[in-house]
Amino acid sequence: MTHITIDAAFDGGNIEVLSIDGTTARLAIRKDHLSDFFQWFHFRVSGCAGRELELKITGLEASAYPGGWLDYNAAVSEDREFWGRAPSSYDKAEDGGTLTIRFTPDADLAWFAYFAPYSMERHHDLVSAAALELGVSHRVLGHSLDGQPIDCLDLGEGPKQVWLYARQHPGETMAEWWMEGALDCLTDPADPVGRKLRQLCTFHVVPNANPDGSRRGHLRTNAAGINLNREWASPSAEKSPEVLCIRDAMDATGVDFAMDVHGDEAIPAVFLAGFHGIPSMRDGQQEGYDRYCAILKRRTPDFQTRLGYPISGEGKANLTMSTNQLAERFGAVAMTLEMPFKDNNDLPCEAQGWSAERSAILGRDCMGALLEWLGD
Repeated sequence: MTHITIDAAFDGGNIEVLSIDGTTARLAIRKDHLSDFFQWFHFRVSGCAGRELELKITGLEASAYPGGWLDYNAAVSEDREFWGRAPSSYDKAEDGGTLTIRFTPDADLAWFAYFAPYSMERHHDLVSAAALELGVSHRVLGHSLDGQPIDCLDLGEGPKQVWLYARQHPGETMAEWWMEGALDCLTDPADPVGRKLRQLCTFHVVPNANPDGSRRGHLRTNAAGINLNREWASPSAEKSPEVLCIRDAMDATGVDFAMDVHGDEAIPAVFLAGFHGIPSMRDGQQEGYDRYCAILKRRTPDFQTRLGYPISGEGKANLTMSTNQLAERFGAVAMTLEMPFKDNNDLPCEAQGWSAERSAILGRDCMGALLEWLGD
């Protein structure tokens, strides 16, 4: 029997091949460099046309979020454009926790990932296309430890300073798919929501805050194994230049509204996390956050407020996290948007689960909600 071949030596790739027997493979996920975090996988299987694959990813009880594997189906594509879901099952007792993926490709190549990937090449396409639009300027805020640029797109002429940034955690690729939708809205000259927002606000958009982790196939950290969303109180050029340059740019403009875009491994829902418990809550600040949540919930059935993270007690907010730091530092209405790796259980999709396409649509919905919020 001819054995399948598995590769992951490409942009955002991550898998270790432990053994292959025909169309069955035993695999493991490589840890983030200089870190114990691991959960993101992205690999290619070749020689598989019409053959039933059984791919076993092992050792997952030691992964960053073991609860993320329950009721999870792996993302799969044969053309790298449409990403569906392959039937998957999780057994915590097998081989240290094993996700078994079963799929029969039509073609000789099939690609599997934790979520629809967003490559650095696509990132550069996104930034270049947006920078060509009328009224959009591009700047490099700084560079990562691997020397990659931290791209920022500036647009609009209004007094409200709005910062949108994504992929502090690089494996949360839905965040940059969200950015495609938000930027489509903001840069389309025919979109009335985008046009009005650009009159009211000046936007600063960082589509990928962690390019090194993205290219290296990390889940949560940069090239030094640092979780960037725990660096906002005291970022450094040595460990977290990505955060340092973004926060310095924010200091120069001020921040009125900020959204930090993420994905959550375990919770099968879209939700927001705010800045409860910051030491210096301003008048109207919490009300502004609550009002945005209510508007977004009314505008899209993909958003809900029942499920989410625990709320910090008074004075207990973690100021190393960006949302809390920006709310405290600027008095901003800041928030963390979380999308699922699994599916949105309120509105499930058997074919794709939560998807790149729905992430982009949510980006547009969030911009519509922002316009309504500004007008209230």
